[in-house]
This record gives sequence, C-alpha cells and structure tokens, in this order.
Amino acid sequence: MIAPDRKSASDLLQAMVEESRRMVAFTGAGISTESGIPDFRSPGGLWTKNRPIEFSDFIRSKEMRDEAWRRKFAMEDSFRNAKPGRGHRALASLLQRGKLSAVITQNIDNLHQVSGIPSNRVIELHGNGSYATCLDCGNRYELEWVKERFDKSNGSAPDCADCAGPVKSATISFGQAMPEEPMRLAEIETLAADLFISIGSSLVVWPAAGFPLRAKRNGAKLVILNREPTDLDDAADLVIREDIGDVLEVFLDS
Repeated sequence: MIAPDRKSASDLLQAMVEESRRMVAFTGAGISTESGIPDFRSPGGLWTKNRPIEFSDFIRSKEMRDEAWRRKFAMEDSFRNAKPGRGHRALASLLQRGKLSAVITQNIDNLHQVSGIPSNRVIELHGNGSYATCLDCGNRYELEWVKERFDKSNGSAPDCADCAGPVKSATISFGQAMPEEPMRLAEIETLAADLFISIGSSLVVWPAAGFPLRAKRNGAKLVILNREPTDLDDAADLVIREDIGDVLEVFLDS
C-alpha cells in the first residue's frame, strides 16, 4: 500500500519497526541529499553532468585516471563538509535500541559511520569514497596523499608508492566486479531480516537492487521510502513517497 500522507507513513512505519525482531536498512543516494550531497539520477544529478568513467577506461587510460581524480577533487568539498542527516541519525538510533541489525548501503559518503553506526554494521556495496587503494597491491592511501601528488604534478594521477600500480578511490566503478565479502554479508543480513526498509534508492542499479526483493521473497516485510516511484513498489508492503528526514525523525528520540 502507498501511505496517503506523512503522518500515516510515520505511524505505519513505527508499528512495523516495533513488531520487528531483526530489521535491515538498505540505503541509496536519497538519504544523503539532506546532507548536501547531490544524488546521481535526478535532474541536475551528477550523472547528468558527467558520463561515468568505466572501470576498463580507468585501467586502460592515464588520461581517464587523471580525469577521474580531477572530478573526485572537484566534488570533494561537498563530501568533506557533509554531516549526517536525520535519516542517518535515525538509523543510528534504531541500531542503538537493538532494532536495526545492519545497514546495507549503495552510498560511498561514509555518513552512516559518522552518524555513529559501527563500521562492521555498515555493508558498503559500492565502496567508500573517503580513501583510496592501489588496484594492484591493495595499499590504502588517504585522499590528502593523493591530492598532494595530484597538485604537484599539475593534475596527473599518482601511482602506488610501492608497486607503481594505479591508485583509485576505494569505490566500485561501472564495469568493476562487485566486492565479494560485502555481497556475502549483505546476503546473510537480507535473508535474516523480518523487516527490510529501502531508503532513498531508485532500485535500478543491479545486483544491489536485488536485495529488497530477495528479502520480500524470503518472508520479510518490505518498506520502500523514496520520493519517486520505483520498479519494486508493487512488491512492497508499504510505500512511502515523503521526505526521508521528515518520516524517520520520529525515531531520533526513541
């Protein structure tokens, strides 16, 4: 059913949360727009301004690696200064109450961790944009290290200091294999949930978008909280098309 208004949405969601023994949240870009981070697919979103750089292009072309880091640092002010919104903080509150088991996220902004959710309870399907790694040896690099060398070389992407492999933001690009361990953990949490809440995701990026449907087919109640319709709305027990922060703030003081 589609909630007719925000009050009904909050009341219905609260009742479902209270009845739940093991809730899992699945979050997309929409939960972070309140924090000032633009989403990807809406008009004016990041993908309307720049075509995503494919992983194969990043590996193949030094120019594409330079461009990827140029874009990264151009957006970094938005990510670096962002603070968790009401949605992030509400989920942290639910976890502290013992209602929320884990957050499976498509986001790379690290805001769930900043909100107080331990890193081992955040399953990042698309990586994390707050640091970088060498694609060959796996060395971790902080963004400050990359930026210093990028600036000193007039916009040339640095290579690994140890093995000279390509250094990339620790995110999953188009064409890059999904990370095995996060996918495995997400599967475990999905199948253990009795309430699965998808928040701020358009549910069009697969295989990540398959988790809500998998939870529903396994017997969990499915809630979809998103301003725009999704392809999975018909499968949901409750669809909420209201502002995410407005709906979830009822859990902040719980």
